[in-house]
Amino acid sequence: MKNYCFFIVALWVCTSFAQNKQVLYGLTEAPQNLMLNPGSKVPYKKHFGIPLFSQIHINGGSSGVSAYDIFQESDIDINTRIRNKIFELENTDFFTATQQLEILSFGWRSKNDIYFSGGVYQEFDFITYFPRDLAILAWEGNRDYLDYPFNLGELSLTADLLTVYHFGANKQLTDKLTLGLRAKVYSSMISFSSTDNQGTFTTSLDTDGVNIYDHTIADANVTVNTSGVASLRDRDGAGDVSGDILGRAFFGGNLGVGVDIGATYDVTNRITASASVLDLGAIFHTKDIESYQATGDYTLNGIELIFPPLGDGEPTLPYYDNLEDELENEIPIDTITSGYTQWRPLKINASVEYGFGNSIGGECDCTNPGGGVTWQQAIGAQFYSIFRPKGPQMAGTVYYRRKFTETLSAKATYTVDPYSTSNVGLGVVADIGKFNLFVAADNLLRYGNLAKAKSVSLQLGLNIKIDER
Repeated sequence: MKNYCFFIVALWVCTSFAQNKQVLYGLTEAPQNLMLNPGSKVPYKKHFGIPLFSQIHINGGSSGVSAYDIFQESDIDINTRIRNKIFELENTDFFTATQQLEILSFGWRSKNDIYFSGGVYQEFDFITYFPRDLAILAWEGNRDYLDYPFNLGELSLTADLLTVYHFGANKQLTDKLTLGLRAKVYSSMISFSSTDNQGTFTTSLDTDGVNIYDHTIADANVTVNTSGVASLRDRDGAGDVSGDILGRAFFGGNLGVGVDIGATYDVTNRITASASVLDLGAIFHTKDIESYQATGDYTLNGIELIFPPLGDGEPTLPYYDNLEDELENEIPIDTITSGYTQWRPLKINASVEYGFGNSIGGECDCTNPGGGVTWQQAIGAQFYSIFRPKGPQMAGTVYYRRKFTETLSAKATYTVDPYSTSNVGLGVVADIGKFNLFVAADNLLRYGNLAKAKSVSLQLGLNIKIDER
């Protein structure tokens, strides 16, 4: 059991990811910037993404622990390190995993100066909050926690694998204002969620003297929703499973709709403000649904043993057999096949920028509609927020942007977020002939020893970009 718990902690540490793309946001030279703000300025005529290579995105972080905290060489026993971290973490600490792969991307400027863009991308998104009480119960046992109500509601996690089809329009309405709107259709392949749970588990001394301990579950209401999972149990082999999942990517899964909205406004000739709201939408799970719900209250008598700490060895099997039988009889798990609606994690971006140095394009670059005035250098500040089951997670960034030549631009960032207060990032965009290449990474100060990083991000992409000057 101790090795299993250790593996879970290690898995959380090594596979934690997030969604903020603060380095790429505002880099108008990269077409994928439009995915972060559909109302961004567009200083080119057309773009075509190289299929499967136009954007590869992974972004990692955990709010309360790094791999180094657990696996570092130390005189302190590793089990002690794990225990210390369990007690340091709060139930609001979280571990997330997000991965995106752009399958298709394209865009063009119409004769009436509207920039249309569209494409398809695959996304995996996972978040789990640290269930502190349950971790203490598993690691310490309940021997030293009599009359303490362990909170079952701390169990909160979601996981989604989906494909997103999108199409948007971007228009510079005035000399100062650019607006954009993007419509999305979600095709969910697999979804798993368990949020808004409640209940407590308490061990106390028996008051009537018949037994030693009473184990009480009170106000239990724990629900696990799944879609796209139940049917996979009937598939024969990995080939059938992967084929079934792949078929759902092409509108074969549970469908949903959403929109992205964005705007850019030139407050003055040097000050520019921008903002976007992404994934305002929901997925409607109507098929291949299997949800599980356990509700009720129960006091278990007749069990003299209590949960020992993991370090004291395993409890006897008859104890767990009796406990499982009692719980199944008194708090049955109902299987539900009715549909449910799942809101997408809403994301908000906002920035303000001050340009200085030489201007590129002058007051009006008439051969490049949508581009406006670009300053050789700029400083700015950004805000990011994503809505999660226990509330929004926010980040603040200050940055410096520089355009070295017509074909080479860079952006350096410093970000404060739930993962770190020392996150330095860098993004570079280069045009090599018709090819547009961008690379963006953050937490560069930790690259000498990535195990110490609580968040690491990498984005890269290759496009064909046409700018008819």
